[in-house]
Amino acid sequence: MELSPRVASITPSSTLAITAKAKALKAEGHDVIGLGAGEPDFNTPGYIIEAASRSMEEGHTKYTPAGGMDALKKAISAKFLKDQKLTYDTSEIIVTSGAKHALALLFQTILQEGDEVIIPAPYWVSYPEQVKIAGGKPVIAEAEESNNFKLTPDRLKALITDKTKAFVLNSPSNPTGVMYSEDELKALGEICVEKDVLIVSDEIYEKLIYGNASHTSIAQVSGDLKGQTVIINGVSKSHSMTGWRIGYAAGNKNIIKAMSNLASHTTSNPAVMAQYGAVAAYEKDDGSVEQMRQAFEERLDKVYEKLTIIKGFTCVKPQGAFYLFPNVKQAVEQSGYKTTDEWVKGLLEKEKVAVVPGSGFGAPDNIRLSYATSLDQFEEALDRIRRFVEKG
Repeated sequence: MELSPRVASITPSSTLAITAKAKALKAEGHDVIGLGAGEPDFNTPGYIIEAASRSMEEGHTKYTPAGGMDALKKAISAKFLKDQKLTYDTSEIIVTSGAKHALALLFQTILQEGDEVIIPAPYWVSYPEQVKIAGGKPVIAEAEESNNFKLTPDRLKALITDKTKAFVLNSPSNPTGVMYSEDELKALGEICVEKDVLIVSDEIYEKLIYGNASHTSIAQVSGDLKGQTVIINGVSKSHSMTGWRIGYAAGNKNIIKAMSNLASHTTSNPAVMAQYGAVAAYEKDDGSVEQMRQAFEERLDKVYEKLTIIKGFTCVKPQGAFYLFPNVKQAVEQSGYKTTDEWVKGLLEKEKVAVVPGSGFGAPDNIRLSYATSLDQFEEALDRIRRFVEKG
């Protein structure tokens, strides 16, 4: 049977591919260090697990509304008010099976065949694929490394056409870890308001911020920008709940209602016990979120300098998330490999270190390393990488 052209055009996730290869080598008995995972290496806080377990014991094991429980929507609304001083009614919020699901529902809701979505590169691997699945056309906007991987207003404006429907913003960014300032957000946002382009603001890493940086949602900048923005977020990264699959979107109630209708005919509601866990995540704070953030910041400060002294490596220091995204072009050229992808395969085969090639993120000269792993493991991985580079 012939497959749908939309499905056939999907590019496999480079993150999952390298992780699978690393797991296979580890299963064979090799001492593999994996730096490809996009999830915290901490367990979900105990109070969240207890809340989910208690909900099942109390009989909360049936369907909820497709767009999520009202109790969780209220908890999310309270979170927005507390953290960003943003007011969202429960009718302006949908709970989804992970933030990825929220993005997929949104693109399928807003895009018609041939509509364009501007996506700054480097980008999270799923953005272009989700746009294509929804019948849209991803328009990749190169964000220069010399500008800390940030898209300029002039570049954004030059790419907008009469087919442009949305602009994807990810701050802090996966894979670069960079963040936009309030002034930078305002400059980009005003263009979107002027051109009536919907802003899709992926803020999943908002709690993982380091140094003197602070997170600003583009929806906070002005009332006009709030009305032009759909925020995507979830508890996966902030509360180490990746496997729980609870994300959400907040924005225009007509868009949210349409997304909920779509969810009702596809996935129905997110797992009810996970929703109860997410309610607890937002209604209680035992300090574990901050402890995890501090651990990531400590790792970053210790490994960043060690990474940048590797010959042929340069790296913009991240302000958030838990990734390093060094440019390794010189190291690859010096080693004799033709591409970074081939270099990454060689590193895994010879030194048993798994990193993710930047080609999947729209940056073929870079690699992504996740420091969501123990400091000892990461430093050992850097020693192996240095050895691999020096051997050529």
